[in-house]
Amino acid sequence: MPLTVYGTELSSRLLLGTAQYPSPAILAEAVKASGAGVVTVSLRREGLDGGSGGGFWSLIRQLGVRVLPNTAGCHTVKEAVTTARMAREVFGTNWIKLEVIGHHDTLQPDVFGLVEAARILADDGFAVFPYTTEDLVVGERLIEAGCEVLMPWCAPIGSAKGPVNIDALRAYRAHFADTPLIVDAGLGRPSHAAAVMELGFDGVLLNTAVAKAGDPVMMAAAFAQAVEAGCGAFEAGPLEPRDMAVPSTPIIGKAVFS
Repeated sequence: MPLTVYGTELSSRLLLGTAQYPSPAILAEAVKASGAGVVTVSLRREGLDGGSGGGFWSLIRQLGVRVLPNTAGCHTVKEAVTTARMAREVFGTNWIKLEVIGHHDTLQPDVFGLVEAARILADDGFAVFPYTTEDLVVGERLIEAGCEVLMPWCAPIGSAKGPVNIDALRAYRAHFADTPLIVDAGLGRPSHAAAVMELGFDGVLLNTAVAKAGDPVMMAAAFAQAVEAGCGAFEAGPLEPRDMAVPSTPIIGKAVFS
């Protein structure tokens, strides 16, 4: 079943960031190789860099993907809300990936400011995609604020550590069984993406792992395959780990030699 968020069916469960690529051409090829139908864009990077944002916007339009602007770099509610409203005007969409950063080193979200900003933006007609932690209570508050999708991290942004707390992510998936969940931040390898998809998450959003790879295009394709494999494995119903060995060959009916 395809992933649907805010009434829109997405063509892929992989969402891709657009920062840090070696060149616009490599970015374009990576997006194509990933099959992503949604890319994230920072208004600050693309709109305030002396005019190159126009060329970037033209490139995105040529790729035919949907833009999910984000409030990257915002550390206060006011800053995030203002950036979101500017992004709506620039990119012509009410979708916003909401980031309110609370810690400079880990880039961990300020969950208190995040909930406040989410409520303001949801009331203003935004479809909010909140970058959050795996805290269950915060997730509940975000849904109460009007969010219809949650985006918990699996590790700090850009760390490439992969899921550092599998049990917490598993509990998050179980708790929000009817909410679309997209793992955002900390994925470093395709195997990490497959691992979280096998837990039943609905999608992944990543940037650095592809953009900074030795071959971003090849890595984008690898992540696409991993997301598909992980999703398929979850839907197929994987075996749960066991404490003891279980023979795959039946004992009954075997020949007995004396």
